Amino acid sequence: IRPPPRSTPKPSSAASDVYKRQVYEHKQESPTEKSSSEGENPKLPNIKKYIAVASGKGGVGKSTVSVNLALAFSSLLKNVGLMDADIWGPSIPIMCGIQSKPMATKEEKILPIEKFNIKMMSIGFLLDEEDTVIWRGPMIHGAIKQFIEDVEWEGVDNLVIDLPPGTGDAHLSLIQTVPLSGGIIVTTPQDVALIDVKRGIQMFRKLNVPVLGIIENMSSFICDGCNKKHTIFKEGGGQNLADNFKIPLLGQVPVIPGVVEGGDSGVPIVMGDAESPASKAYKELAGQVAAQLSINQSKDDKVDASFELAWKS
Repeated sequence: IRPPPRSTPKPSSAASDVYKRQVYEHKQESPTEKSSSEGENPKLPNIKKYIAVASGKGGVGKSTVSVNLALAFSSLLKNVGLMDADIWGPSIPIMCGIQSKPMATKEEKILPIEKFNIKMMSIGFLLDEEDTVIWRGPMIHGAIKQFIEDVEWEGVDNLVIDLPPGTGDAHLSLIQTVPLSGGIIVTTPQDVALIDVKRGIQMFRKLNVPVLGIIENMSSFICDGCNKKHTIFKEGGGQNLADNFKIPLLGQVPVIPGVVEGGDSGVPIVMGDAESPASKAYKELAGQVAAQLSINQSKDDKVDASFELAWKS
């Protein structure tokens, strides 16, 4: 991919126009066409690792995990990007405090917005706050393909993708567009979440996507007054699920007020309070995910010398 000419960005409204036009073009393509893993797609950006974050169920904090995990990655992996594939409920603009609109190049590539040292793309950047997305499958397929093929991801080596809840059109379109390096499942400990999360694991397996592991979010709450650990959503659900499916439990993230405050204020907890229990958990998770990626890479006997881990002080 050629870097866009720096002197020719169009106004932000042009990016919205490009987006709307190209989504309609992409929707003509069937989401059941041959996946990129079955043949090289010349339109794919030069991204080395695609990491999908899914849940199977809403309300488990998947987007919060995606944002903070990507930020933790940026201190561990080189050249990280974040893509919001939740077309119906984009959260990245609010969670990262982004109100600006993206620009477009003369080649009609949309330039991702960069903040916290990572490049980000979300449909929320292109729509007004009061807009509602009411799309059927072909339009969702077109939007996902455009976010991969028509965004200028130049310089991004590792892309974290926040999928919507469930196991629907967006998931299938993504898996058939890019060669996913692995999927991460987010759950909370209680049974009502675990039932749906199982379907997310089964979806990845049926579509031959390696499951890197499970993240148990909201695992516990530590009281400020008594400093006692409370498991308000039960205990052990994530570990039991991991054991049943024989996949790793990557880690557990506690519930603390700073996570909520950071998501609402646009400064995620990893950036706002690096020494908090949640931030430390996310940094450990980033290391676990990176390790699983390396293990899977070794199993495939494909040594990629450009996939480098770099601890930053």
